[in-house]
This record gives sequence, C-alpha cells and structure tokens, in this order.
Amino acid sequence: MQSGTIIEPSHATPHMVMLPARPEPLRLAVEQTAVVVIDMQNAYASPGGYVDLAGFDIAGAAATIEKIATVLDTARTAGVQVIYLQNGWDPDYVEAGGPGSPNWHKSNALKTMRARPELKGQLLARGGWDYALVDRLAPKPGDISLHKTRYSAFFNSQLDQTLRARGIRNIVFVGIASNVCVESTLRDGFHLEYFGVMLEDATHHLGPDFIQQATVYNVEKFFGWVSTVADFCGSFGQLDR
Repeated sequence: MQSGTIIEPSHATPHMVMLPARPEPLRLAVEQTAVVVIDMQNAYASPGGYVDLAGFDIAGAAATIEKIATVLDTARTAGVQVIYLQNGWDPDYVEAGGPGSPNWHKSNALKTMRARPELKGQLLARGGWDYALVDRLAPKPGDISLHKTRYSAFFNSQLDQTLRARGIRNIVFVGIASNVCVESTLRDGFHLEYFGVMLEDATHHLGPDFIQQATVYNVEKFFGWVSTVADFCGSFGQLDR
C-alpha cells in the first residue's frame, strides 16, 4: 500500500505581542496577524486621482502614506503578513454593475465619469495609473496583493480564503477611506470572526473630521479595537525575525 503524506499541526510556540488598544489591549500571536492595506492607490491618495477630481480633500493623504510606510516596515521585520487590497473594475466597468446595481448609483468614481465623459475609462480601471498603488507603498517580496470590486474587501474577493489558509485571525487595518472601505471591511471581518484593529493615525477619511471620529467610535464600541502607529511599532518592533 502506498503511504500518503501525513500533515501534522505545528507545535511551535507562537510569538506573542501585547498591543495597546482601546477599549482594552490585545494579546496577539504574530503568526496569526496580518496588516491589511486598504486602497492606497493613486485614485485615493494622489493629486489628479479620482478622489481629487471628485472634489474631496486629500491634503491628509501624504501624511497617512508615511505612517503606513512605517507600519509596513515594522510588520515585515516582525514577520507579519502584509496584504494589499486594490479597489476597481475591468476597463469596460462590467464589474462595477449597471443601473440595476446600487454601486452604479453610489460610486463617486462612476458618477464623476458620467458627469465628465472625458474621464471615462480613466478612473479605477485595472491597469491604469489611477488604479495603481502609490509608489511610496509599492509591495515587496512576500507581500500579497488582492483585487476588490466593492467597498468591503471581503466581498467577492480572495481575502477570506487567503487569511484562513495562513491561519490568520487578527487584522490590523491601515488605508483609505476609514469611513468607507476600511470600516466596511472591518465590519464584515467582525461577522466572519476576525479580530480587527484600526490604526487611527494610519487611516484617512473622506469628508469632514467628524467622519473619522464617528468611525473610530463605531470600531472601538462595536466592531473591533483602535490603536496607533506608535503603539503598533512599539509592540511589534521588539521582534526581529
């Protein structure tokens, strides 16, 4: 009889980190933690991108990019998986949905292109500049990049199976927009039994400042935990893999 391969669970002791957070600190296993970068694309963070063209203030995006770069450097050194999500659609916008989809009516990118036909095909189309990640946050070897077509990174994407295949239960969120795509993804993750942490100073919101405050309140009180770049780097920076 031909013998098969026996796969046994690892008995290695996980590397544990105590992350200061609100409403209480979290004890996290490094091997079960990922930093998920939401939509740090030219569309959302660069002058001339869709968000800028749609009239939103992106003045705070540059500082957010630098904060995220610091988080990612620390995460990679500590052996924490980094996962990028990019929002957008095929060049013909079939994935965006037609008039029968709420996304067709609510997406500011689609509305901007309908109001300015000369922009058609330029905003959030895969393969274009607008869709691309900002240069400062280019992925590095070992990072994972995934595509999404709606606000939540869990909807019709490979995020859930990517995390589960690696035994990841804890997600540290950074990115844009804290009040839309970050919060949507963190909420969905809560219902899928993930522990979600939002780094409040490594996320950028679309709209007035009270929007960020409302998102932080929702996360802290109902859906997850809130921490900071300094606390993340102070905790995970003690590890050198």
